[in-house]
Amino acid sequence: MLITFKSHASQDLIMMKDLAMTLLGIIGKHLGERGVITTEEMPRAIQKLEAAVTDAKRTHPANAAVSPDKSDEELEEEPLHLGQRAYPFLDMLRASQREGVDVLWGV
Repeated sequence: MLITFKSHASQDLIMMKDLAMTLLGIIGKHLGERGVITTEEMPRAIQKLEAAVTDAKRTHPANAAVSPDKSDEELEEEPLHLGQRAYPFLDMLRASQREGVDVLWGV
């Protein structure tokens, strides 16, 4: 199932349900059929996501940097770490905060 995040500050962001649940869980939200991250909630949501990304890099440093001795095939098979997966969502939150608009989501 795909979840679509919308904001007047950026393009729509479509992600898989499991990733949406993870990212929303980090910021203290639950994935319902529809939801909102208000402008008042934005600073804390951004702070929580940034902290989770930093923690993930610290906990799994091998995922944070590309190893020079790995082939292109091996690199393609490695899963994306939280920072790579969270970046588009963080970008949307930051843009929405700058413009003072909410982020909405729905299925």
